Amino acid sequence: MKKRGYGIGTMWYGIGNTASNNPAGAFVDILDDGTVTVLTGCADMGQGSTTILAQIAAETVGVCLEDVVIVSADTGVTPDAGASSASRQTYISGNAVRLAAEKAREPILAKAADVLNIPIHTVSLKQGEVWNGDRSSGLTVKEMITKCRSEGTLTLGHGFFNPDTTKLDPENGQGKPFATYAFATQVAEVIVDTETGLIEVTKIVAAHDVGKAINPQSVEGQIEGGCAMGLGYALLEEVIIKDGVIKNPAMSTYLVPTSMDVPEVYPIIIEELETSGPYGAKGVGEPALVPTAAAITNAVTDALGIRIYDLPMTPERVIAAIKSAKEEKSD
Repeated sequence: MKKRGYGIGTMWYGIGNTASNNPAGAFVDILDDGTVTVLTGCADMGQGSTTILAQIAAETVGVCLEDVVIVSADTGVTPDAGASSASRQTYISGNAVRLAAEKAREPILAKAADVLNIPIHTVSLKQGEVWNGDRSSGLTVKEMITKCRSEGTLTLGHGFFNPDTTKLDPENGQGKPFATYAFATQVAEVIVDTETGLIEVTKIVAAHDVGKAINPQSVEGQIEGGCAMGLGYALLEEVIIKDGVIKNPAMSTYLVPTSMDVPEVYPIIIEELETSGPYGAKGVGEPALVPTAAAITNAVTDALGIRIYDLPMTPERVIAAIKSAKEEKSD
């Protein structure tokens, strides 16, 4: 018999290292041709941080995205950005890049205000152009850089950001371990075969508060990937150790989800802006994984009426749990 069930998982997750300093630095150089070079120690392992930092730099300086070059994770030339872990790089390195870009653009804004004879606070830079309030002035960023260079002024900036945290009191555990938190709720739909013990996850709806979604497509990809990882944790992945030796070290024996296992995932982006984040952004990397296994486990409980406490919920464990529940009921 196949039974359908629904489950919910909700989480909150601290962004960055717990109650400890974890700063990041960045350098920004706006060149003569109007392009921007960003130096950051942030290592992009496929999560898309290089694109995000380029977007932040482009938005802050006021140039097109294609005019930004990121030099990253080169210990010979880039400043320290800390580890690409704890879902911290968009929040922390993003702030460092923003601050460095703000510093680098200051001479451009000042020169534009001087040329236009207007207050500097009314000047903004957008898509390579100089704006006066809500209209274009007809001047370009490149032209202002040329004027700065003619006076011997460079357009360089450096910045660093360290989240505001407080170490935990060892006596009562009180403190401020994180400067900001991510929040999420996921709902899973499953079908459980009571004869074979197989669990099929048919649908996951995942709503995540990410602050400002700087790159919505990237956020959706992170959520979908996190759900796939969470499914593996819930149903497939298990390290088997005997006498200190891993007995399933190969991909043929340590099972991970394939494209055939991943269900429909419906990512929902919640933008509750974080005032201390770059343009309101937080992080989404690890939070996308956290609620998935709980939602799937609760859905299985809803389908079977019994709780399975050991992960992964393999067919053998499901059948054993069903059998045990029947025996307890008969007693």
